[in-house]
Amino acid sequence: MSEGQAIRKAEIPATVESLQADFKALGIKKGMVLLVHSSLNAMGWVCGGAVAVIIALQEVLGETGTLVMPAHSTDLSDPSQWENPPVPESWWQTIRETMPAYDPDLTPTRSMGKIAETFRKQKGVLRSAHPQSSFSARGPQAPYIVNNHALAYGMGEHSPLARIYDLNGFILLLGVGHSRNTSIHLAEYRADFPTKRIVQESAPITQEGSRVWTTFEDINVDDSDFDRLGEDFLHSKAGKVVQRGKIGIAGCQLIPQRVIVGFAVDWLEKNRRE
Repeated sequence: MSEGQAIRKAEIPATVESLQADFKALGIKKGMVLLVHSSLNAMGWVCGGAVAVIIALQEVLGETGTLVMPAHSTDLSDPSQWENPPVPESWWQTIRETMPAYDPDLTPTRSMGKIAETFRKQKGVLRSAHPQSSFSARGPQAPYIVNNHALAYGMGEHSPLARIYDLNGFILLLGVGHSRNTSIHLAEYRADFPTKRIVQESAPITQEGSRVWTTFEDINVDDSDFDRLGEDFLHSKAGKVVQRGKIGIAGCQLIPQRVIVGFAVDWLEKNRRE
C-alpha cells in the first residue's frame, strides 16, 4: 500500500496516543515479553510512522516489558541458494570472498519491514549474533533473549525464539499473517516429520578479529504451509486464546507463544508427509 492509498483508506490518522489505546484494547500489558511481526503499510496512515509505533508499544509495555523483533539478514548467505533474484554462477566465488561480515550494529535487516529496521537501530536495543536469523530486543529481558544465539540451528533451542518460550512470551502479528510468524519455525525444530532434513548454510562472520566465510548446519525451514497452519490454529480449541483486533486499520492477533508452538508441533507431525 502506497502512502496515498494509506491516507485514502484511513478515516483518521493513527497517532502515538491512538496506537497505545489500540494496543491496550488488544490485550498488551505492562511487563510482557512481546515478539512483534509487523507491516507499517497495513496500519493506514501513521503520524510519525515506524517511530510512533515503537514509542506506543514501549509505552504500553512499560519499563518492565521487553520488546522483541526479527532482524534477519538472509542476504548474508551462499549465493548459490539465491532465487529472488538469482545471480550468475560466475559471481558466486567473488561474493563468498568479499561480502562484508555480519555486524550487529551495521548490517541492515532484509524484508523485515520499516518498523523492525527502525527498532534495531534504536539506542538501547540489543541484537543477537546470528548472521542470518538475528533478533533485536529492548527491555530487562533483552540480554537473556539475544545472548548466546547459536550459529547452527539458528531458530531452534539455542535461539531467541526458545528464550521467549522460556519467558512465557507473546506474539503480536501486526497487519501480517502466520507466514511471518517465526515462532512456528521453533516448532519445526521440535516436531518429528519425514520431510525434515539437515542442510548446510554459510555466511560471512568475524572470528578472532578477522572476516571468515563459515559453514554451519541447520534444518530446511519452510514457511509455505504456515498460513494454513495458522488458519487451523484459529479454528481450533487452542486458538480460542488468540485476541484479535485492529491497530489503526490493520487486523492483528495477540498470541501466547507457547500455545501456538505446541499446536504447531502436533500440526506439523500430522500434516507434513512425504
